[in-house]
Amino acid sequence: MNFTSQQHLLDQAKSVRSGEELDIEAVNNWLQMQIQNSNTPLNDHAEIKTLTGEPAVTQYSGGASNWTYCLDYPEKSLILRRAPKGTKAKGAHDMAREYRLQHALKPVYSYVPEMLALCQDSDVIGTDFYIMEKLTGIIPRKNLPKGLSLSESQTRRLCTNVLDCLIELHQVNIHQTGLDSLGKGEGYTKRQIEGWHKRYQQAKTWNVPSGKYVIDWLKANLPDDEYICLTHNDFRFDNVVLDINEPTKVIGVLDWELATLGDPLMDLGNTLAYWVEEGDDFLANSSRRQPTHLKGMLTRRQVIDYYLERMSEHFGNGKQFNVKDFTFYEVYGLFRLAGIVQQIYYRYHHKQTRNPQFKNLWIFSHYLLWRCKRAIKQR
Repeated sequence: MNFTSQQHLLDQAKSVRSGEELDIEAVNNWLQMQIQNSNTPLNDHAEIKTLTGEPAVTQYSGGASNWTYCLDYPEKSLILRRAPKGTKAKGAHDMAREYRLQHALKPVYSYVPEMLALCQDSDVIGTDFYIMEKLTGIIPRKNLPKGLSLSESQTRRLCTNVLDCLIELHQVNIHQTGLDSLGKGEGYTKRQIEGWHKRYQQAKTWNVPSGKYVIDWLKANLPDDEYICLTHNDFRFDNVVLDINEPTKVIGVLDWELATLGDPLMDLGNTLAYWVEEGDDFLANSSRRQPTHLKGMLTRRQVIDYYLERMSEHFGNGKQFNVKDFTFYEVYGLFRLAGIVQQIYYRYHHKQTRNPQFKNLWIFSHYLLWRCKRAIKQR
């Protein structure tokens, strides 16, 4: 089936949220100056050398993380990423790091959008931002877009194609890309366990468990082997872009702000924490944000087997990918997600946000810790 005319399948930005408006005049003036400067990456693209008027501005869903806007010029549509208000460029919302990481990765990992311009002049909009290529396609969110129906075999192909993107990322030679200084590397596993223990305890409220049983088990079961590579750390179906004409084909991977040098098995554990499969319980399904429940999708166990087989093929069946027991990485991913959920709930509990969607997240913290204990006892 050809989807060329199925424009409604495309992921679309919406109206800019109140309080998150963009000073488009300032952005446009800055962009025009970049075009006039022959030393900027923008000048490698003939279709961007002329941008007329001010663009129409829309915004993509989300907002808990960096804000993403679409700038629609008559000649070209561009994407702008910036930190939320009240944050600084350095640290958790480091736009320059995010830009440079993708710029260095693009030549060896085609799924990265092309980086076009980085602004570190706070006088423009008050924070760092960058401009990148717009990848036009389908984003498989909680459910596939209405009108897109895949057979079971097509769904299986979509699933393995997405996993292959993660596997390919973990096989990137970080030394050849110059990304070997992106993070601390060695000792990553221990740092993550200690870090998420601390973050969970700091966000703990009276109505959630202490997590002591789980964290004590993780600390006592740190793996002997640790392989360091480039990790995404937020790899989900709703962070990939699919080809509208071939919706099982991945054309892009988005949201690189958490990427670092880490352990690939922990990256997979993070991915599986969000993986709701057919037959999962009500609480799991109530939190589902990607279409991994569809017939044809791999189960979590099948994902692990597929991943380990493909990685072992690449590395000659290296010891680090001959994992007999994945429980540590599964529990880590679930505990990390419990920490993320609890951090969000903490803000609601202390009236730092009024978003009613956060009201019952404490229940999900209970659930994730229960999942951790179940995995430990079933190993």
